[in-house]
Amino acid sequence: MNQAASVAASLAPEHRKKLAIKVLAKNESITNLALKEQVSRKFLYQQKQKVTEALDYAFTPINKNEDVLFYLPITKTWLHQLILALILICHSSYRGVQELLRDLFDYQISLGSIHNLVYSNAEIAKNINEKQDLSSIKIGLHDEIFQGGQPVLTGIDNFSTYCYLLTIAEHRDEDNWGYCLLNLTEKQGLKPERTIADAAKGLRAGQSAVWPDIPCNGDIFHIKRQYQKMLLSVEKLGIKAIRFREKIEEKITKINRKHHDFKELCEKLISALKKEEVALQLYDELQILIDWLSNDVLALGGVDYNQRLELYDFIVEELKLREQLCAHRIRPVRTALENQREDLLAFAQILDQKLAEIARNFEVTLDVVREILSLKKISRSSLSYWELYNQFYQKLGSKFYFLVEAITQAMKDTPRASSMVENLNSRLRNYFFLRKELGQEYLDLLRFFLNHRTFMRSEHPERVSKSPTELLTGKKHPHWLELLGFERFKKSEIAA
Repeated sequence: MNQAASVAASLAPEHRKKLAIKVLAKNESITNLALKEQVSRKFLYQQKQKVTEALDYAFTPINKNEDVLFYLPITKTWLHQLILALILICHSSYRGVQELLRDLFDYQISLGSIHNLVYSNAEIAKNINEKQDLSSIKIGLHDEIFQGGQPVLTGIDNFSTYCYLLTIAEHRDEDNWGYCLLNLTEKQGLKPERTIADAAKGLRAGQSAVWPDIPCNGDIFHIKRQYQKMLLSVEKLGIKAIRFREKIEEKITKINRKHHDFKELCEKLISALKKEEVALQLYDELQILIDWLSNDVLALGGVDYNQRLELYDFIVEELKLREQLCAHRIRPVRTALENQREDLLAFAQILDQKLAEIARNFEVTLDVVREILSLKKISRSSLSYWELYNQFYQKLGSKFYFLVEAITQAMKDTPRASSMVENLNSRLRNYFFLRKELGQEYLDLLRFFLNHRTFMRSEHPERVSKSPTELLTGKKHPHWLELLGFERFKKSEIAA
């Protein structure tokens, strides 16, 4: 190694940078600078090239999308987390997981390996599910969902939406429901104050056998859907009658009065007009009856229990009188209303008790409480709402605000429908349609995931960023992947 090379090798980075700047400045020739610094001309040109490239890079427009945000250590354990997340969060099929790993990660995995991974974690999830204390649940919501003709029994907590029952059964009868509820009672302490469910006989018989002292209130969601279908069907009959009459009128306008069919068409028109009138009148009357049922009988802001009973019976009787006009549409609804009378109105008795307690606590009459309750039926954008609002405030002063808050909470704590479990069932279908057959192990893992994932958004602010388990217990818990034994990836502070 010559002397110039030896000197160049010993130069610090800062000194090299200064030499490169001098070369770029061109205040003296390369030859003179090389002699002064005792380095070769080639070395100086190399430093100049480095600085030139650095400057070019600094001032060249860069596609931000190509910047490396952070580096991810891809291990088998991390891939296992990704597979579970794809299946549970993204509702991916096994083959979808295969394709994603092949196309984005250049990684091959068999369907059997994915299956084994899912079911190995299902055992851990099952153990966590079975250790959860359910004694704090006050109102349970029960329903059934079918997958390929096979019933799946479901149950959730009305307050937290915690799913405590998701089980495949051979039949949805008393024995299967009774076994599931008894098992939850003995092992996890489930014994709510009441439940809400539809009119399914096996479901109600199973609960009655296990919890004879716990009421099962009726679910207004199903009966509302039933009578709305009835109204829609009757409306279609009315539309059909109108179109039939219009066709006859069109034919009459196209023929001469002396035509041999004219008289017959006129007779058909008279008959069609009568049928149209009957159909339209039937729809209007049924609409009025159903409006009463929805807005006065089954609404939280309705009258007291005894008045609801009278109006309920009146509506059923009126439906019966019109049954002959459209029996196949009206009879099922009328029969359902007759059979579910006490169950559907059970919520009204509970609400009456809460309103009476509010009246005692605030030292006002029950009539005043009910009048404030009636405000809930009036739109806040209407003038009449604010006129009544001001009247109550002038009469009660600041007590009015606390009364409104107490009444609102009472209504919130008096559910009338099992719509939350219906919502759960609709979400379950997004998982079930990917599978020809359901296994209990898969349902155990799915139930664990749904109970331990956090809500990203909700109509109820108190649920946001909390999981059903956290809402049920009032305690935070680790991420669902961490509960399964995984260590989640987190970006370093430098990468972040």
